[in-house]
Amino acid sequence: MTPAVIFDIDGTLVDTNYQHALAWFRAFRQHDVIVPVWVIHRAIGMGGDQLVSAVAGEEVEAQKGDAIREAEKPLYMSMVDEVQAFEGATEVLRELGDRGHKLVLASSAKQDEVDRYVELLGADDLVADWTSSADVDATKPQPDIVEAALDKAGTREAVMVGDAVWDVEAARRAAVPTIGVLSGGFARSELLDAGAAEVFDSIGGLRERPDTIDAVAAK
Repeated sequence: MTPAVIFDIDGTLVDTNYQHALAWFRAFRQHDVIVPVWVIHRAIGMGGDQLVSAVAGEEVEAQKGDAIREAEKPLYMSMVDEVQAFEGATEVLRELGDRGHKLVLASSAKQDEVDRYVELLGADDLVADWTSSADVDATKPQPDIVEAALDKAGTREAVMVGDAVWDVEAARRAAVPTIGVLSGGFARSELLDAGAAEVFDSIGGLRERPDTIDAVAAK
């Protein structure tokens, strides 16, 4: 059986991680919480329900978490026009689809953001489906988003492609193997230590070695 491929979007197919990190930094600062940008970057890939407490602690989460999350969205959207698809991302989707893989985009972003990314990638006719925040109760590293993507794929025979250790952890909890890419800013060693079966410099590397999907699924 040809495995499905579940693609993380942010940091994997589209170049958004650093805009998100800056938006979170500004959102925290608006509420008198100063978190270094590098600390926030280490948590990008988590959803907002996980990120605030992860980088600022439970007290900030309890007192200001909802307000910080509400502030982050417009701050990020003020930069969203800067977001570009990574080179080769659309071609990877097209070529893996042509090889018979069912493709699902896995994101816990709000629907309007996901729709923008799908349009940016020209992916509407290239993938079977995609997820959004409406499909999950908890974000990565919890496995909800991977489970939702598996449901949309209609199979558990799948491989995840992601840029963050949180992608790898979420997929591991759903018993799905992962291929990592370095475009999110995590080191190769970190992705491998988290459990990634293979790591490419960028999504374009997967285009050059598409058989990696079947090899990883067969392990």
